[in-house]
Amino acid sequence: MDLHNKNVFVTGSSRGIGYTIAETFAKEGANIILNGRKEIDQSLIDGITQYGVTCAAVNGDIADFEQAGQMLAEAEAAIGPIHILVNNAGITNDKLLLRMKPEDFESVIKINLTGTFNMTQHAIKKMMKLREGRIINLTSVVGLTGNIGQANYAASKAGVIGFTKSAAREGAARGITVNAIAPGFIETEMTAVLSDKVKEQSIAVIPLQRFGSTEDVAHAAVFLAKSPYITGQVLSVDGGMAMQG
Repeated sequence: MDLHNKNVFVTGSSRGIGYTIAETFAKEGANIILNGRKEIDQSLIDGITQYGVTCAAVNGDIADFEQAGQMLAEAEAAIGPIHILVNNAGITNDKLLLRMKPEDFESVIKINLTGTFNMTQHAIKKMMKLREGRIINLTSVVGLTGNIGQANYAASKAGVIGFTKSAAREGAARGITVNAIAPGFIETEMTAVLSDKVKEQSIAVIPLQRFGSTEDVAHAAVFLAKSPYITGQVLSVDGGMAMQG
């Protein structure tokens, strides 16, 4: 898919990986919808439009099915049909399994997994009519390996992988590809607060011996969007952390 003048909706794109993905697509000539639960700062919109593309922002909660549909409707009104959906928004609420309350588990599932379903179902209906589309879901290395203290997060991200493969099979006949990206440790605000000891321990299990950048994830998203014959796949961007033989 040629990305010039294509319309891209990136959930959770007010900062971090989401914003870098949006900016990287803009550099390719795509129009962008920024999204968050709170109002998007004008400076972020300006940061996208500097590349000569159209950018608008829509606010809402992806965990709410009706709001998800309304956000996509607002996006279409602002820039036209959505050709590429990047389901990036997600949360963590880490606790050991024995201390995890039902609401701790359900809140993460609702945003990370149900939110992905909500946005995808609304978007894919329109893509079916266009007979083209790209859906890129952000999962995690934890969804492949599990992790202590992250049973809720790992379950949500493993669910995204299964969802991705199923959606890919359903969308293929209409020219829609659905893939997932599984980041490992990426330099963001979330990893910046880790102690030096935790960072050292984390780097020790990464073959490339460093954290990745948000640009690493964004370039993977652009690659998948451009690829017409890759679907139902999980692309790990983790420095080899979850390498499988």
